[in-house]
Amino acid sequence: MINCIVFGTHTFFHLLETIILTNIHEQIADNDPTAVSRKKDHIEMAFRSQVAQAQLDSRFFYEPVLAAHPRSIEPFSFLGKTFNVPMWVSSMTGGTPTARIINHNLARACGEFGFGMGLGSCRTLLYSNEHFDDFNVRPVMGFNVPLFANLGIAQIEQLLIKNQWHIAEEMVDRLQADGLIIHINPTQEWLQPEGDLLENPPLQIIEQVLSLTKLPIIVKEVGQGMGPESLRALFRLPLAAVDFAAAGGTNFALLELLRSDEEQKNAYECLSVVGHSATEMVSFANQVIAELGEQCLCRQVIISGGVRNFLDGYYLIHRLNIPAIYGQASGFLKYARENYELLHRYITLQIKGYGYAKQYLKVR
Repeated sequence: MINCIVFGTHTFFHLLETIILTNIHEQIADNDPTAVSRKKDHIEMAFRSQVAQAQLDSRFFYEPVLAAHPRSIEPFSFLGKTFNVPMWVSSMTGGTPTARIINHNLARACGEFGFGMGLGSCRTLLYSNEHFDDFNVRPVMGFNVPLFANLGIAQIEQLLIKNQWHIAEEMVDRLQADGLIIHINPTQEWLQPEGDLLENPPLQIIEQVLSLTKLPIIVKEVGQGMGPESLRALFRLPLAAVDFAAAGGTNFALLELLRSDEEQKNAYECLSVVGHSATEMVSFANQVIAELGEQCLCRQVIISGGVRNFLDGYYLIHRLNIPAIYGQASGFLKYARENYELLHRYITLQIKGYGYAKQYLKVR
């Protein structure tokens, strides 16, 4: 039989203070030099350290008795190379002096911590090397982790129409990249004042690319995600991975509307809220993968779009039924623009947090 005693708030904190003060004296006796200041902090901060039931994260079971504190994360294979942590630098930027600093800081972190990187759109490199140094990060990150170049579906369509696919392969080769990301962004292109409109469905363009090249190909959206039928079509192809690029992060449709005239903004603002979250896409993907069975030829996923921190990443990749890593853009970008030490600190804390989650949290 278990006896329970219910205290009022005032009584509880008076009891808590008594217990803490008792512990201080005990730990001073044990030669704990931080006991006094630490326990004083506990008393002063106790009222500010309450979490309401409504604030609890309901995605996990917290299991505190089953594991020791983490020491490291087990390395694993993804995209043909070894990752030390299940993270990915989602495609960002190029073509400006600031972009060079950002890309080189991120590449340095990838090499040091052991995770991969997708470059921002490399369109500017197709016919010129003027901005090559902004994207030339392989010497910084080394060859142990994957690096993927990036082109938009509209640019690839034009290369194919002109029988110039070889220019894309030559660009990937110059960058010493492991493969190519094809980003699909019909909504962004439609809303962009200077956007490129597609003449063919992206699926047909991707299939043509796969028939012409041996390069590993990743297909991604740019921030609005994809529905189940698009995922079904992509998982049937021999892609290296599908990158969700779900809604919840940077919304490029909205970004382009902000660059448009007032009339177009008012007419098309409704399109900026159409899309799918990463959580929703995980459910789509699991259902599609199960239905396809052996016809599912793509069996790796990068989950990105609205992934704010290691807890989001941990939750999403452990809900998906095939190997996955999680990508971030804005989380890295906030620190990559500054000195490398700030980025290093941010990534270190994220990796430690992920290790903790893996030990003590079970996805519901």
